[in-house]
Amino acid sequence: MRSWKLGFVTVALLVSTGYAASKLRPSVPMQKLQVTTERSPWTPQRAWKWFYAIGPIRGVNFEPSSAVNDTDIWQAETFDPKTIDRELGWAHDIGYNNVRVFLQYLVWEQDPSGFKKRINQFLQTAEKHGMRMMPVLFDDCVFAGDEPYLGKQADPIPGVHNSQWTPSPGHRQVTDHAAWPKLEAYIKDVVGSFGADKRVLIWDLYNEPGNSGMGEKSLPLMTAAFGWARSMHPSQPLTMGVWSDFNNPLSLTMLHLSDIVSFHGYDPADGTKKKVAQCRAMERPILCTEWLCREFGNTFDAILPIFAENNIGWYSTALVAGKTQAYMHWGSEKGSPVPKVWQHCVLKQDGTPYDPAEIELIKSWKPVVGTKQ
Repeated sequence: MRSWKLGFVTVALLVSTGYAASKLRPSVPMQKLQVTTERSPWTPQRAWKWFYAIGPIRGVNFEPSSAVNDTDIWQAETFDPKTIDRELGWAHDIGYNNVRVFLQYLVWEQDPSGFKKRINQFLQTAEKHGMRMMPVLFDDCVFAGDEPYLGKQADPIPGVHNSQWTPSPGHRQVTDHAAWPKLEAYIKDVVGSFGADKRVLIWDLYNEPGNSGMGEKSLPLMTAAFGWARSMHPSQPLTMGVWSDFNNPLSLTMLHLSDIVSFHGYDPADGTKKKVAQCRAMERPILCTEWLCREFGNTFDAILPIFAENNIGWYSTALVAGKTQAYMHWGSEKGSPVPKVWQHCVLKQDGTPYDPAEIELIKSWKPVVGTKQ
């Protein structure tokens, strides 16, 4: 088994990032907060300089409507440049300027060169439509209950939210250190290939680590991912979005290793404000990389003013109602009818808005001038 020598950061890192972990939860054992990485995060000053230089972020989590999961998005036989072109054009037309897109390790493992060519093609199309990209490299979400696999993906189950979504990499590889040399090669290859590419705005290294029952078993890989990515010296910042208990060891590690703080917020307005307050304590720029859950009161008219007041860049969840069926509610069962109140998605299959008033809010959104986190 390979020895992982990535350098050792202890409590000194937590102090140097400008926010003591004890302010979040004094009862957290400090030994649980020890992490490994080759380089420290950006200074807050560098992070703020980057944030103000790029301008307001109005983003959306994007998968083409023809794809049932991220394997479908990126493998050669189902990569769909026509749909990507059409739907990124729609995204631009309704006011978005960034897309957050999940990558799939398994597709890279099969064909690294082809995988990167398709990423480049995607970036070319995004640039044509005035969009930049936030790639997501790892992901613990498993709506399908399966490990990822190549080839034809199963058809969506009617009425079920995200019925065929699989993780990246598979959960078995997260805890199998014998698989880590390839995971390291994946991170270094992709970040190294696009780390100076201005079409890539920021790297989200790991979506919701610990989800789907993984818990702290994901902690070693997520900390290693920061070290692998930093070793490639990307020009873009790195982040991981806190999504559950902001005071647990996973979240504290993500907060203190990220150059730009990011979080997921599917809560009503009051809950979102509480999460924002916790993130502001880091004294860094903030992005909300997933939100929009209409049935919970997490709506454009309720949440966008909070982001404007606190100068927070954002990525709403899902653009077009497609094969992921993200408009269905979490926990929906086979055969459930399409709900009157969609959970996610802002456009119907033909590109018309679910709610035209939402489009006006997207187009007109901007942060309050002079506001800082």
